Amino acid sequence: MSRYAICPEASMSRLSAALLLLGAILLGGSSALAQSDSDVYNRIEELHGDAASFDRSLRQLVRAMRSGDAETIAGLAEYPLTVKANGETYDVESAKDFIDNFDDLVTPETRRAVGRQQYEDLFVNSDGVMLAGSAVWMGAICEDNACEASHWAIIAINN
Repeated sequence: MSRYAICPEASMSRLSAALLLLGAILLGGSSALAQSDSDVYNRIEELHGDAASFDRSLRQLVRAMRSGDAETIAGLAEYPLTVKANGETYDVESAKDFIDNFDDLVTPETRRAVGRQQYEDLFVNSDGVMLAGSAVWMGAICEDNACEASHWAIIAINN
């Protein structure tokens, strides 16, 4: 007989403890799963390139959202811009249209959320970069058919 006894209760309790720990990590947002600023920057560079330009655009956007600077935000958007606000979906055709309707298109909650955005909390995928829990999406917009040059812009607002 083996020197080590197999105790089903011990195995089950270890399994239960492991599952509870995993659940706590997933629900609690453990720092073990957190990403650093450099992780996010590198992911942007890997998927889209020109992370430095994104960084500049993001900083501009965060400052503009904090101060309610409609002109700067409008200048950072790509048109037509899809905006979801007040239970409706709008196709904003121009910066002027955006500025004229700013208070209806960008809620105070969205402004506050984007104004508090932390770099390490950004979500990056092949579609772009999500800010403030999907309130705003930014994407790299190709400037030519070969996409040899691009710029970062707001591509959607979801209040």
